[in-house]
Amino acid sequence: MRFLRDRSRVATPAAKRNAPKLRRSLTEPEKRLWMLLRNRLPQDGTHFRRQVALGPYVADFACLAARLVIEVDGDQHGTDRALRCDAGRTDWLEANDFTVLRFTNRQIMTEAEMVVDTIFAVLSGQLSRCPPTPTPSPSRHAGGEEFR
Repeated sequence: MRFLRDRSRVATPAAKRNAPKLRRSLTEPEKRLWMLLRNRLPQDGTHFRRQVALGPYVADFACLAARLVIEVDGDQHGTDRALRCDAGRTDWLEANDFTVLRFTNRQIMTEAEMVVDTIFAVLSGQLSRCPPTPTPSPSRHAGGEEFR
């Protein structure tokens, strides 16, 4: 899967152009979720970015360490064409080892606790699959035994 991971970090020129524009024009639900991610989910090993260019797509929010993408779906995502586009985006992201969570504008605005709890649960599972950070050797006191 190494090849796929590397490819997922290479954004197309169109995605690179669109990402900054989208960062400057967040919707109200995106602003709210961004605030929740920054203030309510500070967890070791997580760092969320907004409007991240990944391959040919711009993900609404991504935690690259946990390979987690969060998409915010407004009313425009309910059409048949939009559903097909969303499915293609999800397929591409999952093929590149990302987990994709989708929340509607309404869920973010009215069920913030559920949204945060869901993200936290997925993050906890994703981060537990990452290799542990090496820890220093155990402290020892003068006698050479482990200090507990």
